[in-house]
Amino acid sequence: MTLDPRTPVIIGVGQYNQRSAGIEDALNPIELMEQAVLAASDDAGLDGPPAADSVRVVNIIGWRFRNAPRFLAQRLGLGGPDQSGIELAESTAGGNSPQSLVNATAAEMLAGKVDVAILAGAEAFKTFMRARKQDITLDWPKAADDDLPRYIGKELNMNLPEERDRGIFMPVQIYPMFETALRAQSGRTVAEHQQFLGALYAGLSDVAAANPNAWIQQSKTADEITTVTDTNRMIGFPYPKLMNSNNDVDMGAAIIMCTVEAAERMGVSRDKWVFPHAGTDSHEHPFVSHRDTFARTPAVELGGAMALDLAGIDIDDVSVLDLYSCFPSAVQLGAQSLGVDITPGSGRQWSRTGGLTFCGGPWNNYVMHAIASVVEDLRERPGEYGLTWANGGYATKHAFGIYSTTPPTNAFRHGSPQAEVDALPKRELASPADAAGEATIEAYSVMFSRDGAPETALASCLLADGRRAWGTSSDSSIASAMCDGEWVGVGCHLDPDGALLI
Repeated sequence: MTLDPRTPVIIGVGQYNQRSAGIEDALNPIELMEQAVLAASDDAGLDGPPAADSVRVVNIIGWRFRNAPRFLAQRLGLGGPDQSGIELAESTAGGNSPQSLVNATAAEMLAGKVDVAILAGAEAFKTFMRARKQDITLDWPKAADDDLPRYIGKELNMNLPEERDRGIFMPVQIYPMFETALRAQSGRTVAEHQQFLGALYAGLSDVAAANPNAWIQQSKTADEITTVTDTNRMIGFPYPKLMNSNNDVDMGAAIIMCTVEAAERMGVSRDKWVFPHAGTDSHEHPFVSHRDTFARTPAVELGGAMALDLAGIDIDDVSVLDLYSCFPSAVQLGAQSLGVDITPGSGRQWSRTGGLTFCGGPWNNYVMHAIASVVEDLRERPGEYGLTWANGGYATKHAFGIYSTTPPTNAFRHGSPQAEVDALPKRELASPADAAGEATIEAYSVMFSRDGAPETALASCLLADGRRAWGTSSDSSIASAMCDGEWVGVGCHLDPDGALLI
């Protein structure tokens, strides 16, 4: 088979974890990315970083470098004294960004805009928080205010003022609400569903225990995951700490992409090549308040189906799979949308890394670790297919990638079902004054204080006319009551100020 010389291919992947005992010897995110790029270069069989024409960095949360790709290019010795000979680019924010960056890079390679690109991302959030707690000022670099890279992707506003006014804007608040809606949909009791989640995440921890690049390389039992202790405190009911994304990590990852022509020119062995076959990008209705239901993600259904269709395969053809796993509800939403059986004991492989709890959740960059792991797997399984699902926001922004060592028949293909998603039903949000009166709880969570006390009850409620309304309560008796039994489908009362009464 003769390949189009513009065909995009991944030739090297690298991951790097820092377990520094202190701050003085800790690397910053740029240095973590440098180590990951050097590992990716070695993986590709190159004598150092390739002469890339683009350095592309995933948006960094833990430090405002302003132009992180410039600092990375400097450390790698690319682009000349002032990096004028190389494109400097950065993704927008969101856990979907690494896969979206691969999709955009592959499309630009086919279009003749890029020949060799270094994609990298890192967070040193553990070190950053350690410094903050010790009142230490970090000397990490910052570019001038007007020194900015090219931005790849579009920002998406995901928070309504009405949501922020109610104090509902953090993932640790919203993903547990998805969970209660999914639990009610499943028909399980609270206790049965918690057992299901424990087994689900015990399997995830087993994957991480066998992953040399995971942050927590230790298997946990279902009981260890579900039992609330001093070290596994409840954060947002029904999620103890071990069901939450673990952002307290120092991790970096990198991918080297190039055209087939460039790979041949650099002499990269064919057994290192993994081809992106197809990719899609889409998002749900941007505001959670407008979602039709908390128990379904149609943009995942449509985006996943389109990616598979563009690659000419079915989900059953995928043998290496990584579902985004910031919280258990994300795993379930993705799995049901894609038609993947994640029932513990089913034997279906659905995480390649151990997820954001056990592999580590370096904010926006987790999926670069997932892609790197999928690439390594596919090299050992020539001809098989891999799929990564990347998620950002509140199960809001989605990106898919299909990969194989076998080149695509019709070149890399990219698409988006966004117009179809946008046409799907939306719910109106009622103001607190308009919602005053009787309502029905459709999803809820209870946020806990750091000392383990139920503190704030949060509920998404449906009115008789189908509109959604938010109800919140800081009454500890209400918060405690909502941690016992099933509250989805239960009637409630909303005061004109949005206070929840049960």
